[in-house]
Amino acid sequence: MLNVQNLTFSYQKSPILKDISFKVDIGENLAVIGESGSGKSTLLNLIYGEFDLNQGQIFWKDTEILGPKYNLVIGYDFMKYVHQEFDLMPYISVSENISKYLSRFYPEESEKRTNELLKVVELEAFANVKVKTLSGGQKQRVALARALAKQPEIILLDEPFSHIDNFKKQSLRRNVFKYLKDKNITCIVATHDKEDVLGFADTMIVLENQQILEQGKPEALYNNPKTPLIASFFSEFNVIDDQIVYANQLKVIDKSNLKATVITCYFKGYHYLIEADLKEEKVFFEHDTSIEKGQEVFLSISE
Repeated sequence: MLNVQNLTFSYQKSPILKDISFKVDIGENLAVIGESGSGKSTLLNLIYGEFDLNQGQIFWKDTEILGPKYNLVIGYDFMKYVHQEFDLMPYISVSENISKYLSRFYPEESEKRTNELLKVVELEAFANVKVKTLSGGQKQRVALARALAKQPEIILLDEPFSHIDNFKKQSLRRNVFKYLKDKNITCIVATHDKEDVLGFADTMIVLENQQILEQGKPEALYNNPKTPLIASFFSEFNVIDDQIVYANQLKVIDKSNLKATVITCYFKGYHYLIEADLKEEKVFFEHDTSIEKGQEVFLSISE
């Protein structure tokens, strides 16, 4: 279990995180969300031992995670961290990057493990290609595979799919998170993307103003967003009579007290997102078909 207790950290007297506490069970997937600058990456760095805490403690099982004051070499054998900077070896192949830290005494096992991970990150066709020739998204996939090569007990992922195009992102996300679950690897992922959370995270924490604003299961936070910040992570939303209402909760009906005038219409594939004026405030709602600009509609809020 990862146990973060009363963590506080500042950069040169600028507070970044204050009194942060949470636990992550073995094999659990924890998502950390928050606006840019909220401290997501810093939190991962602290868990990895890259910085010294101002206050608090971090434990993985019975091992206390300590920073550079106590460790000449940063990091621990049981933990891997995939940064947004990939730190790969550009002049050797994808396979060689993945297998670099595997034992040379067991070449067959090393090859099997490398091929398994090439499949997980969908790079079988690039096994013998030098990393320097790859795209940013392909390099990110190599970094993921290399971090998993020695099968760590816990892995830290900082925006792990940010460089990967939409053609690969969905299947890759499923592959990686399924692999982590199958191998019982604890995962902490810092992300701006709700797709990294919904369907994969067991729990999530929301950072704001250096502290944990909210913590719980993604379903619970989605169904009952207590602040606009939380609602904005999941979807388009409105605040109507002090109530947070997602765009998909507003429905067009024949008559109601909520009369809005359509401003514009955005095609979203399986639906249209309609922007409208409601009592001189913008609202957004979803609809099966487009609606003409200037048309008046009546809305109701569904549960």
